[in-house]
This record gives sequence, structure tokens and C-alpha cells, in this order.
Amino acid sequence: MTEQNYLQDVSRHLSGFLASGNADDLIAYLVAGSNLPGPRANLELARAFTETVREYATQDAEDRRILWNLCVELAAIEPDDAPTGDPHEFLSFCGIRGIGAVGAISPAFADLALLQIHQASTDPRWREREAAAMGVADLLAAARDRTLSELETWVESGAWLPMRAAAAGIAEPDLLQDAAVAEAALMLHRKILIRVYTAPHQASEEFRVLRKGLGYTLSVVVNALPDQGFEYLRQLAELQNTDIRWIVKENVKKSRLDKRFPDATAEIREILLQA
Repeated sequence: MTEQNYLQDVSRHLSGFLASGNADDLIAYLVAGSNLPGPRANLELARAFTETVREYATQDAEDRRILWNLCVELAAIEPDDAPTGDPHEFLSFCGIRGIGAVGAISPAFADLALLQIHQASTDPRWREREAAAMGVADLLAAARDRTLSELETWVESGAWLPMRAAAAGIAEPDLLQDAAVAEAALMLHRKILIRVYTAPHQASEEFRVLRKGLGYTLSVVVNALPDQGFEYLRQLAELQNTDIRWIVKENVKKSRLDKRFPDATAEIREILLQA
């Protein structure tokens, strides 16, 4: 099915929900189209849901409130009721994406959206954590300064999973075309990596999730700010820290750096070999 078909179907189901107050048909449609269980959820359908929620919420304030409540209810579906890979997990994923969409178009819901997305960032299900990072990106695009300020508090909290959502959400190439966002993204990664460097040995699953995320997000930021970024990678590569060195090694493997900046990435690899 094409994305246009999904948009039409979601629009029809959402219109029916707004008219009747009954979400059963919409929920059944999302569950049936989830592609779960399976390796890949139906991201095209989730995107159609997100964009349609955004469109309807933009047009009517009362619909916005109703759609917000719907998305919060969907996002609140617990892992025990919809574990990873269960078709009903898709409802929670879509709810989180919808929260980001409504928060992005409505200042009245922006702070609430950040609170909801922060909560979603700590979900044990990886798809929900991905939805949280996407929500961060949506809010950065719409309310840059407010969202950046909130992400700072996520890092200051010392909690690994919100840090991962912050790093992944800001590491979007379209967002990084804004010089202010690119500078903020590099600073945010500096603060996160200081916490990684100064933390005692970590073996928790939450820390491993953050480390894996940093294994690619830093390369996206460096690609946007190559002069400052590669100087920072050089500094990191010289540190005698297993986690930091693994993060640097993973990032210089990425084609966005290796192909575009072969000499600079070769220099970083040499430092890693010598240190």
C-alpha cells in the first residue's frame, strides 16, 4: 500500500473517531496494519498517523485536545500489555509520535509533550525509545530553544536513556543545517560523553543502549561541523577509556565521515592504534 493510501485510510478513521468519540475502528486498523510481529513495524503507516494527527490538530483547537488525549492514552499502553513485537506495541509507538506532532504545532502542549517524551525515552521497548527520539526531533524543529533547554536537564539528570533520546533526536541532518542547532548538538554530545568518561564501570542495559546510540550520533554531528568535530574526535581518541574509544571507533567507520573525510578519519584511526 502506498503512503497516500495510508493517509487516506488514517484520515477516514480519525474523522470517524472525532465524530463518534469511539476509537475502536482506528485502533483495530492500526493493529492490523502494524506488520508486527516481524522485524520492521509499518513505519509508513505510523508516519501517516503522525502527519494526519498534525494536520487535524492544526486546524481545530477542540480536535487538538481530543487527539492529544488519544495519543497520551495510546502511549500509556504498558509493556506487560503490549511487549516488544506484539501488534499492540504499534499503538504505543504511534501515540508517542502523535504526542510529538501535537506538541510541535501547539505551544500550549509543548511542555507536556516534552514530559511525555521524556517518560517514553525510558521505556524498556526499543521501538518506543525510537519514537521518543523522533519526538525530540519534531519538537526541536518547532521550538528549538525551549527544547534545547529541556534536553540540557535530561543530560544533567545523569539518566542514560533520556541522554540517548536527546543525542538521537538532535542528530538529524535536516536539523543540523541550522548552525545554532549544530553547535548545540556538539555541546550536548560533549556533556554526555563527559558523563560517560567520568562514570564508574557500567554494565547496565541502559548504559549499553546509550553507548550504542553514541556510536552513530556523533558522526552525524561531526559531519555537520567537521572542523570542530574532528578536533573533538582527536581529543576523545587520545583518552584511555574503553567506552569512549569504542564510540570513536564506531563513528569513524560511518560512511558519512569515512568517504567524505578519508584523511581525517585515517588520522583518528591512527591515534586509536597508537594510544
